[in-house]
Amino acid sequence: MVRLTAWVHGRVQGVGFRWWTRSRALELGLNGHATNQRDGRVLVVAEGPRQECEKLLGLLRSGTTPGSVTLVVESWDEPRGDLVGFEER
Repeated sequence: MVRLTAWVHGRVQGVGFRWWTRSRALELGLNGHATNQRDGRVLVVAEGPRQECEKLLGLLRSGTTPGSVTLVVESWDEPRGDLVGFEER
């Protein structure tokens, strides 16, 4: 189990990006959230099996997201176990 934190850059607000991310994360069985940031980025935090988090990261970078992703910066940590479900914030 891991915790993925991904900062998604590009035109990712107001285009259904958080909803899309939530749907993909739930399909993968992940817990977490996708949160709009004031600077236009979206913060994605997901916890679950490493392989499933890596799949989500690949989807964020796939070019098939709503809007236009120009960069995804990720970090990996130990899971905290404080997330239930997957929320749009």
